[in-house]
Amino acid sequence: MFLKHRPTGNLVEILDKAGLMDPFKDEISGRFHAGEELQDAAPFTKKELIFPSGEALPRCWVDPHYRH
Repeated sequence: MFLKHRPTGNLVEILDKAGLMDPFKDEISGRFHAGEELQDAAPFTKKELIFPSGEALPRCWVDPHYRH
């Protein structure tokens, strides 16, 4: 799965898909998908990530109290 890194506009390959959907995790593992070489994995905060279309991540992925 690829998401867009809001500050840079680059695509990020998400390596921790389960962590992405876990509202109790603020950071997930991913790597930039830019340039010709495969980038090293790095932590990304969910607040910095959006869908490539520009939509925000679902609230149930980022807020553990989304039902309240």
